Amino acid sequence: MSAKKFHSSLTLPVAISLAIHLGIILVLALGALDFFTKKLETPEPAAAAPVQAVLIDQQKVAAAAEKIRQEKRDAERREQLRQEELERKADEARKAREQEQAKLKQLEAERKQKEIETQKAIEEAKRKEEQAKQAADKAEKERVRKESERKAAEEAAKKAEDKRKAEEAAAKKAEEERKRKAEEERKRKAEEEAKRKAEAERKRKAAEEAARREQELADMMAAEQATINAARNRQLVSERDRYTAMIKATIQRNLVVDESMRGKSCKMFIRLASDGFVTTAEAREGDGVVCRAAKAAITKAGRLPVSPEPEVYQLMKEINLTVQPEI
Repeated sequence: MSAKKFHSSLTLPVAISLAIHLGIILVLALGALDFFTKKLETPEPAAAAPVQAVLIDQQKVAAAAEKIRQEKRDAERREQLRQEELERKADEARKAREQEQAKLKQLEAERKQKEIETQKAIEEAKRKEEQAKQAADKAEKERVRKESERKAAEEAAKKAEDKRKAEEAAAKKAEEERKRKAEEERKRKAEEEAKRKAEAERKRKAAEEAARREQELADMMAAEQATINAARNRQLVSERDRYTAMIKATIQRNLVVDESMRGKSCKMFIRLASDGFVTTAEAREGDGVVCRAAKAAITKAGRLPVSPEPEVYQLMKEINLTVQPEI
């Protein structure tokens, strides 16, 4: 609370208190003046009358004073309620502002992402356009090449026809030579096929052995990783328990207790932000008085101890704990 707000919260009660005290002093002064006036005016023999008047005046003064005190208490109570309402509205406004800021950040991130996606789409369209142009140029070059080849083929066809006639005479001899070579090639290929099969079998066995060794290594690595993960999980649980104990200690420090809470407890559900700010504090089960005191202690703390490690925070961002006053 700022100094200006604190000063404004005190102004009205102080003014009311001053007015009440001034009123009491004025009533007492008027009562005393009236008492002395009547005493001077009343004959001496009638002694009982002034006493009765003084008693009546004192009763009026007392009643007036009590009325003023009651009005003071009522004014103070109204002021307290007004201050509580102002604080509640301020807290709601702060939360709404935080939510709005978070929403604006998210919208800005989405806008930037859309800009990036739009730029990528433009670049992709340019790339496809360039590819299409290149493809068209390539197709035109291919058409020109094929046309040139066609003309060359026609010229070659004529030469081939002339050559064919000359080669027919040698065709028979060439066929015999071809058959001989084909037989030799068949035998050579059969030998190569036998060698290829033998090599393939050797490679298959080598691959099976390599796969077996690789599986053994993978199993060893998986076992080692499982051991590492188990140790890490134990460490995370230990850190969670340590910070949970710190949270309990913080609540105990802020807990207002009395004798009626002895032996009683309350189960609380708490949801925490990453910086320890308490976003939810609900009593789930237990003594009503203890539950209200526990919730007040949590609200007073505002922020509770939270581990800076994200993995530990994930384990404790929502916790259930039992609050038992230490009496």
